Amino acid sequence: MIRTPLRPLARVLDARAKGENPDAIERENTRIRHEQMRDQSRLRAEGRLLVLGIMFFCAFAVVGARMGLLAVSDPVEPRAHAPGAVISASRADIVDRNGNLLATNFETHALYAQPHHLIDPEGSAEKLVKVFPDLDRERLVKDFTGTRKFLWIKKKISPEQMQAVHEIGDPGLLFAPRDMRLYPNGRLAAHIMGGASFGKEGVHAAEVIGVAGVEKYFDDYLRDPSNAGKPLQLSLDLTVQAAAERVLDGGMKLMNAKGATSVLMDVYTGEVISAVSLPSFDPNDRPRPAVEGDASDSPLFNRSVQGVYELGSTFKIFTAVQAMDLGLVNAGTLIDTKGPMRVDGHSIGEFRNKNYGTISVAEVIEKSSNRGTGRLALMIGAKRQQEFLNSLGFFDATTFEIVEASGGKPLLPKRWTDLSTVTISYGHGLSSSTMHLAAGYAAIANGGRVVKPTLMRQKGPKMGDRVMSEQAAAAARSMLRRVVTGGTASFGEVPGYHVAGKTGTADKPKPRGGYYEDKVIASFATMFPAHEPRYVLIVTLDEPVETSGEKPRRTAGWTAVPVAAEMIRRVAPLLGMRPTVEPAQVADITLTSSN
Repeated sequence: MIRTPLRPLARVLDARAKGENPDAIERENTRIRHEQMRDQSRLRAEGRLLVLGIMFFCAFAVVGARMGLLAVSDPVEPRAHAPGAVISASRADIVDRNGNLLATNFETHALYAQPHHLIDPEGSAEKLVKVFPDLDRERLVKDFTGTRKFLWIKKKISPEQMQAVHEIGDPGLLFAPRDMRLYPNGRLAAHIMGGASFGKEGVHAAEVIGVAGVEKYFDDYLRDPSNAGKPLQLSLDLTVQAAAERVLDGGMKLMNAKGATSVLMDVYTGEVISAVSLPSFDPNDRPRPAVEGDASDSPLFNRSVQGVYELGSTFKIFTAVQAMDLGLVNAGTLIDTKGPMRVDGHSIGEFRNKNYGTISVAEVIEKSSNRGTGRLALMIGAKRQQEFLNSLGFFDATTFEIVEASGGKPLLPKRWTDLSTVTISYGHGLSSSTMHLAAGYAAIANGGRVVKPTLMRQKGPKMGDRVMSEQAAAAARSMLRRVVTGGTASFGEVPGYHVAGKTGTADKPKPRGGYYEDKVIASFATMFPAHEPRYVLIVTLDEPVETSGEKPRRTAGWTAVPVAAEMIRRVAPLLGMRPTVEPAQVADITLTSSN
């Protein structure tokens, strides 16, 4: 601020010259200076008051917000605890190919006790047994009155149970927050999901870890906190899986089978759209593994990848297609199937001692001739047979993305003799899983390229090396179509979808060697539609018996085939496939003129 003199000399001299009083000039300038000083002081005071008001407003806002937060939050007693390793409880969701939820996390609580803080140990134990009937009262009383300082009571409790424990009112009973893995569809796709459990646990959190299936295979991805908002998308279709499980369960009961499995696969991508294994379980309440007896008796046993069986005549098409691909035969080449046929001192017979005579290669598949397939295998030779089956994936465990798949490695003969070559050609002597068979049939269906089964959603075709020519694959598909229209799978036809496939009935081996006389593994390997296949479906029944006739029937044509046909009838529309409507025959009506 520029300070103005109280008695400016120029104005004083001018006033004296005019005869005016110079003191009046001083008084006026003094008044003006005082007014300026007063205005400046007032502005300074107003600014300080404004800043002070803003500070008080912010303080009251913070206090009010904190009080409001405390008012709406649950009351929690402060607890002292030492700092330790942070337990990551987050786990990514799992969804199907359409985004439908398969697995997610659910907030719940665990119940624990600090016995030295219990007011009434015996009374609390008595009341806890009423809330949780599975608890042992005597054991609780012993723990509550002993020297223990900490005790887990229940790892997971419901909100109703939590409220009931609250009402007991003992300060020594406390709750620990938990993130529980929830499978909202229950038993649906249980063997694919596998299940999860608690790993490292603390009072304030517990980590959720996979114990089987896809949950364990992708455990690192699912537990990574950076993937919490990125669900793992599978190739499964939830609606197709539900329909397949319903049909297979009904078919297993109708055919009095011990177990059953099915695999539905896209022939161009290897995507598994549906994989069913029965009997099943609920991953929300996963049972304990069996410690004795046959592993296949447990509901945890995944028959689609762990069930390694001789799959019988479903293998015959591999022999035929390889022989055609090598140029040894074509579909019309005649093969002598008459007996006797002996290989390495062993007689090769036909089902029910049938004699088909001299028939074409196509008829060998249609009629399912063991001798005909065996003679084709001898033309091929053991070495080339091994190379071909290896290229289809029958020598190694599948790459299917669940942990159980690694244990489903095919069982091969110790010495690959001529006899092995013949018996393997019609599905005996080599044991594999349903998943292996699906991949093998997919190669025929897609024109000759190998595909690997996968549980992950693919963006396009994922075909590998060519293992057969397109011409040989097309001829094989035509043969498989004949099996349905006039062969052993006549019950497999589904109007509008043109099913092609091959039956397989294999005697079930005994645990200590040899075969059962009245127990079989019945399979039907199909592809549809036959003229341009998009999907492969394999249905296998363990020890089926069809009892509607006078005598029990166990062959695949009577057991697995009708179940597969019903499954195709149900799932094909769900896959977006429209049936091909064949024009009906026009009635013989003659139009005459009315004139």
